[in-house]
Amino acid sequence: MNKQRKLTTFIFGIFFLIILMISLLLMYHAKFISTLFANHFEKQLMWIGIGFLVFTFFYFFPKKILFHYSWLFYLLNVVMLMLVLLIGKNVNGAKAWILIGKFQFQPSELMKLSYALYLASFCSNRTFYTLKDEFKFIVKVIILFLLPSILVFFEPDTGAIIFFLLITIVILWNTKISKKWFWLFLFIILGIIGTFFYCYYFERDLLIKLIGTSFFYRIERVLAFGEGMQIENAITALGSAPLISFNLINPGIYIPEAPTDFVFALSSNVLGLFGPILILFCYLILDYCLIDFFKREKNQVKKLFFEAFLTIFIFSQLENIGMNLGLLPIIGIPLPFLSYGGSFMIVLFAFLGIILDQKKSFTKKSKTFHIHYQ
Repeated sequence: MNKQRKLTTFIFGIFFLIILMISLLLMYHAKFISTLFANHFEKQLMWIGIGFLVFTFFYFFPKKILFHYSWLFYLLNVVMLMLVLLIGKNVNGAKAWILIGKFQFQPSELMKLSYALYLASFCSNRTFYTLKDEFKFIVKVIILFLLPSILVFFEPDTGAIIFFLLITIVILWNTKISKKWFWLFLFIILGIIGTFFYCYYFERDLLIKLIGTSFFYRIERVLAFGEGMQIENAITALGSAPLISFNLINPGIYIPEAPTDFVFALSSNVLGLFGPILILFCYLILDYCLIDFFKREKNQVKKLFFEAFLTIFIFSQLENIGMNLGLLPIIGIPLPFLSYGGSFMIVLFAFLGIILDQKKSFTKKSKTFHIHYQ
């Protein structure tokens, strides 16, 4: 490891720990907001501890084996998504958790990891000679995308589907297929979106008949961003906060989903405006370090996987902070390593363990290892 990478790793580690410490501070404060959050500090501390163990496991696990058998990981995760629809725990109208004893986890979060692993493996080192070859390849990728997306749709978990789509787009973009396919997809997507909004505003009865009442009102809630008590209280908390403060006991302005979706606004209750500013600064440093690590990555399979992680990591920041400011819809996407929750936290630690390992685990007798699928 050269000096520049050592310095980048050190800086990344410092600001990563700051984010984790802020998270624990906010979870401790949350117990004074509502009895529903009474155990969030202890559980978040536990998730972080488990996360470091998961990071260590994936850091040292041979990447050649991990990517080569990623198809099995993907299929097992699909089975879990099926199981969650049958035996999953219903929380706030969503059947997305599998309960094991006193613990629960979301298979849709684990699917982000397994899907990124398998898709990176499936798409790496592909060579196409005709448009027919490209078409067959794209159809296979669409099937891989639709299988978990349809299952997650019935939970429902809109945020996870968006992540699957973003992972698919960014990995496909960096394969050798013609970019003309993306223009075709864009045209189709814009056509679907245009048709939907026409029906939404002018043919609502027809739209409800086509997609059902439940799905219609789910979409209506998403489109009504910037409205509602949570958004109003979050914006009020940010707008009325002093520049610097330190408040652990006073609950401040009440936000129902404060430890999860609105942890960014919650930080202003505890630290004043210094909290959100510090969080933004930490994420900027982490993003810079991760992009630097990405530029140094040479293996194609791992580079595609790294791109998937960067997409998840940066999009989560933009979406979550945007919805805290009332600029983007609320779709249940947490802030990475800051919001309360075990499944997403542990999956992100697993991602880090894989991408930060710079050992030559893909090489054997000085020949680069490539994963190739017929």
